[in-house]
Amino acid sequence: MFQVSKPTTMTGSAWNILQLIFHSTVREIRKSHRNAVVGLLLSMLQAVIFVGAFYFMFQVLGMRNAKLRGDFLLYIMSGVFLFLTHNKAMSAVFGSEGSTSALLKHAPLNSFILISSAALGSLYTQTLALLTILFLYHAIGNPVEIHDPVGAFAMLLLAWFSGVSIGMLFLAAKPWFPTATGVVQTLYSRANMIASGKMFVANATPGYILRLFDWNPLFHTIDQERGYVFVNYFPHHSSITYPLVLSLIFISIGLLGEFFTRRHVSMSWGATR
Repeated sequence: MFQVSKPTTMTGSAWNILQLIFHSTVREIRKSHRNAVVGLLLSMLQAVIFVGAFYFMFQVLGMRNAKLRGDFLLYIMSGVFLFLTHNKAMSAVFGSEGSTSALLKHAPLNSFILISSAALGSLYTQTLALLTILFLYHAIGNPVEIHDPVGAFAMLLLAWFSGVSIGMLFLAAKPWFPTATGVVQTLYSRANMIASGKMFVANATPGYILRLFDWNPLFHTIDQERGYVFVNYFPHHSSITYPLVLSLIFISIGLLGEFFTRRHVSMSWGATR
């Protein structure tokens, strides 16, 4: 009567995991606000505030004429959207239920499901907010013309994936060094305000300045994004391979660290005894 039936085939197990991820993702999305529409509006408002702030700053500093040819607001949005997607994914994974969470005592949940749901919830919210803002701008303002929409969306996914991988590193280290990890995560988020390169064009930036930013996978992703958005921009100082390979390395290290923490959590913190 109180026994839970378990799937006996790989297909059944995969379907069961997908169902758990789906329901956990819905729970993560509802975390920000009980009303899903209000949660979406809050995400849209944050993106609009960022776009408006950078637009005002470029106007005040007189930097508008130094940018590439094309829709100026679309140029700003191409950087802001990827910046928000990257940082939101990293924060969502970092704040997800880790190895020390009491929620993991409830079978058949595990840390992989909870981390995946946090990452997918962030992607869903940011993608929906992005599409809504672009639609409103297309309908009310100027028509939105993207040179390669598939490539542009792929760069959005790469920005999200790199944020997930960095969040996995911080999540694996959080149980061992909670205060220091939180400080480093905050510093990285704040540094991305400048180090992401969303405020300038890499092709028009001197080499000695580019060396200060090319370590950042988000810098490469944003520059490549503008190559897909604008027909007359060809990125020469960035690469897709670098953020992809770096993200795969980081997420592998993060998963290994999370597995190690999960194996030693009872000995270190006595959470399961």
